[in-house]
Amino acid sequence: MFTRYCRSMLCTPAIAVDRYANCHRSGADICLVDLEDSVPPQAKAEARARATAFFTCESAADRRCAVRVNVITDPDGMRDLLALREYPVKPPIVLVPKVESPRDVEIVARLLRPVRPDLELCAVIETPRGVENAAAIAAASPRPRALIFGAADYASALGTRLRWGPLAQARIRVVNAARAAEVEAIDSPTFQLQDLTALRREAILAQDLGFSGKIALHPRQVAIINQVFSPDAESLEAARRVVAAGRRSGQGITTVDGVMVGRPFFEASQRLLDEFDPSG
Repeated sequence: MFTRYCRSMLCTPAIAVDRYANCHRSGADICLVDLEDSVPPQAKAEARARATAFFTCESAADRRCAVRVNVITDPDGMRDLLALREYPVKPPIVLVPKVESPRDVEIVARLLRPVRPDLELCAVIETPRGVENAAAIAAASPRPRALIFGAADYASALGTRLRWGPLAQARIRVVNAARAAEVEAIDSPTFQLQDLTALRREAILAQDLGFSGKIALHPRQVAIINQVFSPDAESLEAARRVVAAGRRSGQGITTVDGVMVGRPFFEASQRLLDEFDPSG
């Protein structure tokens, strides 16, 4: 499934203020400032204070910006949520890590929605309990905008290697839960920052599973992720042919390029054109 909502989300440590502008100018669909894993425990308060600039600096204008807070069952997570209520520009998107039940989403919404009514929440699924409860989390009230798979913490919890094969089943469960609830599914980062071949390979595998985007850890990863999670010219042209055939057949079964197509094909092709080629 292709969508422009979030093909790429570039993560920047909150303590690295000098990287804020590069993140905003990276071309990522969502620019993320991180208060959690990339910040050492002794720097949490400093990061919390510095991160206000991520949403107010000049380079943030017209950018979709997000923040990842600490685990809300930890003191730093609660401090993050209370601090966000006082930010001069309230973050429009909040990533909630290690979500294990719908209640986690509800708590964050109750604290932040009063000061940011249009708040979007993204639930990071990165524990065995989170994977088991992914369907309930995706259907929580309020409903999260996306489920994000966190491979590193999940692999650590399982005691397995951080490889595609051992984590494929969990990824499938997260995608299925997200799609059943009609929310987005975003894949974990590729941690080999210099290996762009590995990045492309993992992005293609994720897109094939049904993820509509992937987290980036370095600006150089953004262009490749955006490319993989966007249809190419050939795919758009094929979609136009399918839509045209559907119109001619009155939405009945027909063939396009030797392939039998019907309503699911027509609808998917129309969605693709609506998202990436409105003129088509």
